[in-house]
Amino acid sequence: MSHATPRTVAELTDAVLSGAYGPDPGSLAVTSAFWLYHTTRLAGGEVTYHNHYLLLRVGGSFGACSFEAGELAPDFCENASGETLDTLLRNASTPVRIAALDAYLAQVLPHRESASAEPVALPGGTPEVRARARDAAIAGLLDIAPGAKVALIGVVNPLVAAIRERGGVCLPCDLNLRTTQWGEQVADDMTEVLKEADAVVATGMTLSNGTFDLILEHCREHGVPLVVYAQTGSAVARAFLSAGAGVTALNAEPFPFSQFSAEVSVLYRYRAGREGS
Repeated sequence: MSHATPRTVAELTDAVLSGAYGPDPGSLAVTSAFWLYHTTRLAGGEVTYHNHYLLLRVGGSFGACSFEAGELAPDFCENASGETLDTLLRNASTPVRIAALDAYLAQVLPHRESASAEPVALPGGTPEVRARARDAAIAGLLDIAPGAKVALIGVVNPLVAAIRERGGVCLPCDLNLRTTQWGEQVADDMTEVLKEADAVVATGMTLSNGTFDLILEHCREHGVPLVVYAQTGSAVARAFLSAGAGVTALNAEPFPFSQFSAEVSVLYRYRAGREGS
């Protein structure tokens, strides 16, 4: 389906509501809604990650959005099943809107059916084994020279290590972490790391906290490569995958996420210039 390349999440949402991406969102209803909270501490680490997710199932696909503690109550799910996506795309809550947008775009074109997606199998095993494989896949999307500065917006310690292993200098930024596993200071203002960066890796959480558009604009204006790792809004981030839109590569991990299984699972890598059906 033909549609203009979006510049912001709001533009993308308006285009979806207008029918530019496929069926009327009012014709698609949520069949299942999940509110999830889980914690993770990898072996040898001192950081416990606290993760909250909203998941909306529409047909054969899931929309996902992570959010901060207290931002969305579990009882949202009580009446969410049966709601149509046009209603949820206009919800006052950003996590609800992002999950609904992700559900719509994933249902219109599931990652598993996209000709431009490169499936990558994560090995079965411990969380540490699977996290290292996942983050190596993300770092593999970086085309950087030795010594290049890579802003990491949303710190995951194995990804810090993966960037280093590719010769990059990691500039970590996170709203919740103060140091990396190795004691390095973590910035809480992304403008500090963006202005120094030769490349940027950002998590899908930036869609939830409202910083995604700002990162897109910076990378477009300065010609900085942007790699997105997305459990949150993986199909949303895919809509910005082109040189003009700002995302140069994407590591998409739709639900069920790797941390919820010890079995072999699949994520999907995309590169700008291969945006097909």
